[in-house]
Amino acid sequence: MTRKLIKPAGLKAGDTVAVVAPAAAIEREHLERGVNVLASMGFRVKVSERLLARSGILAGDDADRARELQWCFADPEVKGIFAARGGYGCGRLLPLLDFHAIARTPKIFVGFSDETFILNAMVDLAGVVSFHGPMVAMDFARGLSARSIEHMQRLLSGELNGFELEAREAVHPGVARGEVIGGCLSVLVAMLATPYAPNFDGRILFLEDTGEKAYRIDRMLVQLRQAGALARVAGVVFGAIRPVDGDEPEARLIARFIAEQTAELGCPVLYGIEAGHGTENFTIPFGIAAQIDAAARRIVFTERAVAA
Repeated sequence: MTRKLIKPAGLKAGDTVAVVAPAAAIEREHLERGVNVLASMGFRVKVSERLLARSGILAGDDADRARELQWCFADPEVKGIFAARGGYGCGRLLPLLDFHAIARTPKIFVGFSDETFILNAMVDLAGVVSFHGPMVAMDFARGLSARSIEHMQRLLSGELNGFELEAREAVHPGVARGEVIGGCLSVLVAMLATPYAPNFDGRILFLEDTGEKAYRIDRMLVQLRQAGALARVAGVVFGAIRPVDGDEPEARLIARFIAEQTAELGCPVLYGIEAGHGTENFTIPFGIAAQIDAAARRIVFTERAVAA
């Protein structure tokens, strides 16, 4: 990849950040707890009146959710945007979003899970670095580790010139370098064969998921492989991928399927970094260069993720 992505401005204490709900409906109690944590990090938090709207399982109509997200990017008062929760619904918004307008007013956007749709579209369609990380009415509300919060603050402020995350296991050997993309495995598979599918060429693919049976993880990896996506990446890094109910035999089977489906790629593969569901969920930037060193079991991000 030769294109230089736009880095959004970093956040500092006193900045106004917005909370948006582009996916599933959220509970007031969870939202309030999460907003309090954001405020304790030194931010002024902007919450719209429609954040608790409902349309079936979604946080309001598609057009309203898309319009609110677009407004947050356009609002000069808002310096960063945090998703409230995932679940379902972000994919429905992609045709409604103006990514050219987002590129003109780039801002930090943080989310994961179903927000995988938006995170990757921001990188490839807007050309803006995005951030796979904790969400307000979920992770923040439930309680984040002090390490995770500190990491997020330092990353989003620009204090970190780089950082590394250690994996539990090196599945396949090698060293690779490339921009990081990816996110929730089931969402990435849903993006295939659409205008919003990520460009996999020469990139490091990060994959995570939760609550999936081992055979479903295997089926999704088979689809990625048979679609040609895995053959195009420079390397693959997996999060924890927790099985249903923490079942240990299922966990072993997931690890086996990961090893099998990546065996012929000829690139380094790591398993078990602390990012995504069921982990400390350290924030990682998408569109930023990183290096995998399988021998050291590490992915190393080698540059600042926000504008100086």
